[in-house]
Amino acid sequence: MKIKLAYGKKELAIHLNDENNIDIIEPRFIDSLNSPKDKIKESIRKPYSAPPLRDWILPHEIVAIVFSDITRPVPLLTILPVILDDISHINNIKITLFNATGTHRMNTDKELREMLGNDIFDRYPIIQNDAFTLSEHAHFGRTSKGHDIYINDAFSSCDRLILTGFIEPHFFAGFSGGAKAIMPGMAGIDTILGNHGPEMISDPKATFGITVGNPIWEEISEVGRLFENSFLINVTLNKNKEITGVFSGDIYSAHSAGCSFVKDMAMVPVKEPYDIVITTNSGYPLDINLYQSVKGLSAAAKICKKGGSIIIAAECKDGIPDTSSYSNILKNSCSPESLLDHIMNTKEITPDQWQAQIQAQIQLDVNVTIYSENLSESEINSSLLKPCENIEEKVTELLNLYGKDARICVLPEGPQTIPYFE
Repeated sequence: MKIKLAYGKKELAIHLNDENNIDIIEPRFIDSLNSPKDKIKESIRKPYSAPPLRDWILPHEIVAIVFSDITRPVPLLTILPVILDDISHINNIKITLFNATGTHRMNTDKELREMLGNDIFDRYPIIQNDAFTLSEHAHFGRTSKGHDIYINDAFSSCDRLILTGFIEPHFFAGFSGGAKAIMPGMAGIDTILGNHGPEMISDPKATFGITVGNPIWEEISEVGRLFENSFLINVTLNKNKEITGVFSGDIYSAHSAGCSFVKDMAMVPVKEPYDIVITTNSGYPLDINLYQSVKGLSAAAKICKKGGSIIIAAECKDGIPDTSSYSNILKNSCSPESLLDHIMNTKEITPDQWQAQIQAQIQLDVNVTIYSENLSESEINSSLLKPCENIEEKVTELLNLYGKDARICVLPEGPQTIPYFE
């Protein structure tokens, strides 16, 4: 049995014995839209619960267009030209593009050119959110959970906010897209740390596919409601990173419609847990580093038996990354147990600790190995994981451990699929 796993910009083929008890779980494939630019234009001219984009912005107003950073496969080369053409009545000098980096690193000029295209890169000012510079953020009070709200000042000062992005299952926010462009995308570090704190992350409803009752998503929504001058343009994608749907207009109505579309496409029921789960992080750019690849582990952990094993294939061309707080947290811990104990019992919140917390929670219940051509054995070991040099050989090893009748599941698209128990 030949199975193609999403891995980097290519596919990774593995061969498993079809005599084994194997299930392959993928999102329901939806063909790309015909003429996606026309569909985007149609969507922004007939949006959800909002006037058409062009009518919504007056000629004298200052406009912000928010876009996702390099770790997200948003087809900006398709989306942005349509938006800019539709608001051509606005002078270029009144439009600024904002890179919603959250706590991620700044993107290089080369990366920005690849993402936006040379014409847009050269024609419009671009501001990348630096969450760690408090002076660049305005204070908007506190959330109902008591967390300070800091949002990029240059962004929040604009008259009209256009939020672009894509909707996929998210391992602790429920779904990506929507108000996440504002928070954490354009937020200050204190706001992000509060939203991603250990008690918020450990809430059982802070997981894939859940928004109602999810404290992380509900706080994101609360912050988003402060900015009623927002217009959402979100897309959905198939495994080929092609646009399958466009959801524009009111930030909540449009996002809710997009989430329902993704749920129908991505949620797959299973009857019982598996001994072995092989997963990915959906290929590039989502598997650009180990930090992002915890999402693929989270998808697999939902259906893996306690004491079972997860094998994840992630290219990690940017490494862990080694200079991140996530890397330092892992290196300074001797085990998942000690890491989790430290996080849950320390008042100070460190950037990226949420990713380490989720990884540790998973590892309390299952064994994890990773196949990556870019991570060294020492890097993997320092990350509290175990290296896998050959996936087929690892499966054989695990079958010898669990028995030939062990149940195997493969998630070729990783967190693009939400498996759940019936």
